[in-house]
Amino acid sequence: MFAMAPAGLGGRGCILRNGETIETWGDQTERRDVLSSAKPVLTTLLFFAMQQKRVRDLDARIATFGWDLAPKDRTMTFVHLTSMTSGYGRPEAPGKAWAYNDFAINLYQKTLFDRVFQEAPEKAAARLENALGLQDGLAFRANNRRMSASVRDFARIAEFWRLRGEWNGRRVLNRRYFDRYCRPQVPRNLPHTAKAETDDYLKIGTYGGGSDHFTDYGAGIYGGNWWFNGAGRLHPNAITWPDAPRDTFMSIGAGGNCAAVIPSLGLVLVAMSANWGKLEPGNAAAPANQHLLSLLKA
Repeated sequence: MFAMAPAGLGGRGCILRNGETIETWGDQTERRDVLSSAKPVLTTLLFFAMQQKRVRDLDARIATFGWDLAPKDRTMTFVHLTSMTSGYGRPEAPGKAWAYNDFAINLYQKTLFDRVFQEAPEKAAARLENALGLQDGLAFRANNRRMSASVRDFARIAEFWRLRGEWNGRRVLNRRYFDRYCRPQVPRNLPHTAKAETDDYLKIGTYGGGSDHFTDYGAGIYGGNWWFNGAGRLHPNAITWPDAPRDTFMSIGAGGNCAAVIPSLGLVLVAMSANWGKLEPGNAAAPANQHLLSLLKA
């Protein structure tokens, strides 16, 4: 049993070890916007769509769902949307550059809910809620479908990824989805997008940020809307969190809304409205790395 949360992390959070809750702090039931940590949940729901044969796989082209994409964007697939390499609103074609792109994420959620499931987000998300027995449920904004969740429910979603689609000894989603997509999808040497204004020609709006915002990091360490512990174009000589196991991966949401998963140790750490600091891959002194180190020492 942990005596406390990792020092200085704060916020609301919990720690699971092999599926058992071993530490909690703050309100476990409060349901609030998790910001960009919702992005891996979109991918989780896409896996449910794949299981139901609504989508072939993540290589399915977005244009087949009725979008009038510009000629340069017609090769765009779900892989591009889950790896921030879609090129939507940017000068480059899909797969040719990295850009942390919330206009592309809005295209992703609109395609998923309106074109694939053809259901309200709450109804589509009920598949995940029911499978994992979420206690507080997921809520979605009306305009951009940003998601709110409680700490304890988000911990179950992170644990579901640790278990690669299994829950309570039952196979819920095909393991091959996780084996293929729970890893970096962005080539390590992929260049950053060129300086340019956003061209939102579909008039879909944003999930919250710009079409090139938050960070230049991503090449080599991003995929499935998760961040992974590897070396990348901007930090070739150090892994993302130097003191964490190589199989560590995280969701990162603004305002300190993050979840860390360490499969080799059976650990899940979720902390919302917490002091995770900014993303500094390769920096051992960065708050996120220090919090992971504290977790491992405990």
